[in-house]
Amino acid sequence: MSASSDSLAQVGSEVSTCRACPRLVDWREEVAAVKRKAFADQTYWGRGVPGFGDPEAKLLVLGLAPAAHGANRTGRMFTGDRSGDFLYAALHRAGLANQATSVARDDGLELDRVWITSPVKCAPPKNKPTAAERDTCAPYLHRELELLEPRVILCLGRFAWDGALIFLGRPSPKPVFGHGAVADVTVQGRPDLTLVGSYHVSQQNTFTGRLTEDMFDRALGTALELAYPAQP
Repeated sequence: MSASSDSLAQVGSEVSTCRACPRLVDWREEVAAVKRKAFADQTYWGRGVPGFGDPEAKLLVLGLAPAAHGANRTGRMFTGDRSGDFLYAALHRAGLANQATSVARDDGLELDRVWITSPVKCAPPKNKPTAAERDTCAPYLHRELELLEPRVILCLGRFAWDGALIFLGRPSPKPVFGHGAVADVTVQGRPDLTLVGSYHVSQQNTFTGRLTEDMFDRALGTALELAYPAQP
């Protein structure tokens, strides 16, 4: 195991035991105790959810926060819900995942060249973390980004886009979020980073057609090409 993955594992361990945000701690633990009827026989993770993927990745996928009955149940990002079904199928089509499904931490899923994380590490009520909770959680994301040194961040939604810009020192003028948006950000003292925007892979977006497989594949393809440019 590389020194980088050792450090990322340490961040993940701290995330899983963090209790800094009382509202989020209360909610994640209430959900884990009450459970959804379909998962009544399962033991919920009910903690902060670490990032997941290739510790050498130069492409980072940044979401919003763990889903109450998805990652908060399974303990792995975008695992066990419809958003994950959509995301991991796309990663598999792009050659970044060894399988198209993600149902449990021990299901054999492996990622190549991509790391998945979120600005907020605990499931929030109504899937709506506050800006203050994002700011409290920001040091974990900052440490992940500093360890990984990605070239490209694929931001799933405006919340993720804004979270990445906080890491980059809130550059001015602020790059505008949009699906397919590409912004090169240079901040003194940090490596250059490119942000690529995508609508979030939420069930609300994918079921209504606001985000289609083709739309997401194109955004992901752009991010992948920028992170790993073809050799001349």
